[in-house]
Amino acid sequence: MLLWVGLGNPEPGMARNRHNIGFMAVDAIASRHGFAPWRPRFKGLCTEGRIGLDKVMLLKPMTYMNLSGESVQAAAGFFKIEPARITAFHDELDLAPGKVRVKLGGGNAGHNGLRSMDRHLGTAHYWRVRLGIGHPGDKALVTNHVLGDFDKFDKEWLAPLLDAVADSAGLLADQKPEDFMTRIARLRGAEEQKNGV
Repeated sequence: MLLWVGLGNPEPGMARNRHNIGFMAVDAIASRHGFAPWRPRFKGLCTEGRIGLDKVMLLKPMTYMNLSGESVQAAAGFFKIEPARITAFHDELDLAPGKVRVKLGGGNAGHNGLRSMDRHLGTAHYWRVRLGIGHPGDKALVTNHVLGDFDKFDKEWLAPLLDAVADSAGLLADQKPEDFMTRIARLRGAEEQKNGV
């Protein structure tokens, strides 16, 4: 089994925050691949389904971002899932809006959700799908940027990005991160061309 974790905050008023793009990504995957309804478990909401031949559990920790690792550890411990079979979907300030990068391990770059996962898993060797939200340009503006809602113009890239992530999820499940990133870029490029962007 693979464990894919969307990072975000559970408050309904935060649902459209840039910080919640991880929740949005796993919601899109669950919808596209016909997963079971979300249900409370492991201090979060989870659902299970199949992507290709792979059984995947999707998890949205309801612990708030700073304690995400508690929920991830509970699910991973119950199913005895190794860190290398865990993937975190999260917002990334250091990537342009709509860009996606996948990496195994590495630092948390100050991301509280990743920091909590590192603390509870005892290792940084899990996968990260970094979803670009852009940097506001001034460190003093970062908190408001991250905890602010996506703007109207963000809809031009956000919905196509989430669609592309969901469409390409099979490549991620098959452990083909380069192909996953390439396909997302191609799908987004085709969408931009269609819309004359």
